[in-house]
Amino acid sequence: MENIILASASPRRQELLSSVGIKFRVEPSNVDEEPIFDESPQEHVSRLASAKAKEVAGRVKQGDEVWVLGADTIVIIDGELLGKPEGRVEALHMLKKLSGRMHKVITGYSIYNPSRDEEIKRAVETTVKFKDLTDDEITGYVASGEPMDKAGAYAIQGLGAFMVEEIKGSYSNVVGLPICQVVNDLEEAGAVRLFR
Repeated sequence: MENIILASASPRRQELLSSVGIKFRVEPSNVDEEPIFDESPQEHVSRLASAKAKEVAGRVKQGDEVWVLGADTIVIIDGELLGKPEGRVEALHMLKKLSGRMHKVITGYSIYNPSRDEEIKRAVETTVKFKDLTDDEITGYVASGEPMDKAGAYAIQGLGAFMVEEIKGSYSNVVGLPICQVVNDLEEAGAVRLFR
């Protein structure tokens, strides 16, 4: 049995962990993702990541030595939190707002060990700048269906890459998991050993 549990159904997070050779199993969490009034974006993603990890950890057999990884990613522009679009119209609105501008992508993650009641929690920020998008580019991209299950209505690792003019910070953070930081924390916790 794998000692790392990914508390997410995101294929992108699964691909990122697999790409660095981490063995894990997937157990998606069931957590309400609504923001709490007056909570900062960093607090929001950290709270949700922790809640996801702990909800899944509650299903683990007592005494199992596991580390549960929960994560949440949001996009912020003008202080507005952009999660996953509810539909086509909201995706169009989000992309028009992001067009030609800088925005922040924040991923919070929690690495939780239920048997030790130990948790490592972080929020990682990346700045992304979009090119000026034409209406045809926006409607065509939304029609592709790609934006519908992504925070901010785009996938930097997919067709959405055509919109990204500049990035400052972790690329994998924008995909959904700041893999460098996550691996460092998993190694420090003794959950994984890469190259040893």
